[in-house]
Amino acid sequence: MSEAQFQLKSIFQTKHLIPLLALLILIFLKSSSEMNLIYSLVALALLGISVMTSVHHAEVIAHKIGEGLGTLVLALSVTIIEVGLILSLMSLKGPDASVLARDTVFAAVMIVTNGIVALCLILGGIKFREQEFQVQGSRSLLVVLIALSFLIFVLPIYSSAETSSFSPLQGIIISAISLILYALFIIFQTKTHKGYFEPTTANINVVDEQAHDEITKAEAWLSFASLCISLIAVIGLAKLMSPTIENFVVMLGAPKSSVGLIIATIVLLPEAWAAVSAARANRLQTSLNLALGSGIASIALTIPVVIGYSIITNTELILGVTPKNLVFMAMTFSVGIITLGTGKSTLLQGAVHGGILTAYFLMSFVP
Repeated sequence: MSEAQFQLKSIFQTKHLIPLLALLILIFLKSSSEMNLIYSLVALALLGISVMTSVHHAEVIAHKIGEGLGTLVLALSVTIIEVGLILSLMSLKGPDASVLARDTVFAAVMIVTNGIVALCLILGGIKFREQEFQVQGSRSLLVVLIALSFLIFVLPIYSSAETSSFSPLQGIIISAISLILYALFIIFQTKTHKGYFEPTTANINVVDEQAHDEITKAEAWLSFASLCISLIAVIGLAKLMSPTIENFVVMLGAPKSSVGLIIATIVLLPEAWAAVSAARANRLQTSLNLALGSGIASIALTIPVVIGYSIITNTELILGVTPKNLVFMAMTFSVGIITLGTGKSTLLQGAVHGGILTAYFLMSFVP
């Protein structure tokens, strides 16, 4: 089989056709007059399939370009989805548009630091009893995440006690700080201190190198194109589902702030899937890179874009968290410093984080 025939055959594989199909159905659904129950179910099914497809293509790219850059690709993919959803919903200018970004990004931080980390520690603990990871890597991830979280979610409370928001000048400077910290973190993770973020088990690197050699450059580029299409489909489908999500929240009798929590959960499905798979393969360091790295990207990249949008459109943007969520954030980071500061993990540590997330969900849906 010639190279051209092989590439043509690859294009028509199911994993590459699904994103195109999802995009076509999205266009059809958007052109329809209204979203009935059947259309909503189709959109929900396509949303789930598109999320899983995006994970697959991000992992293909990750195997080709290496561990550090690979986790970065998936984190950036998730962040693009998040930014697209938040801006599209903010543009509708609903009654809760001013707090949507805060609720979504804060929920994302809670989910990655408690939910995804808990799942990885619990499932890894069940299978291996005890797993090892790089203390230097986990501390580096945590210190950046903690600094960004307090800068974005706590500082606005004291900047403006009445509105819990930044002034335009404050927002620009804080955005610049966030982007600089993220850029330095990426250099630290992928260049200067790359070893801090690599799995500790020696034989895992051999497996990764074999996977790296098996994937051709053409396959990697094809997966990149499919990933971009999948991300567009996910953003479009999630926006299409937003009225259904809001109706679901109203039906439950939960506060409107729960919309941000549901959006964050949908957005983080690719990250959760990939992180859990890595933990069950005894690659806990990769799981932590994916989970905590996604939280860092979510704040450092999403919030500056949202701040810029609010300044350009003169839209109110509230970032300061409520006292209840401030307690959850402090508790999460206090526990995280202890559980991720030993270099070894057990099921018990995962259960602690899972308990915090359960309480957070409870207080969000039943305040």
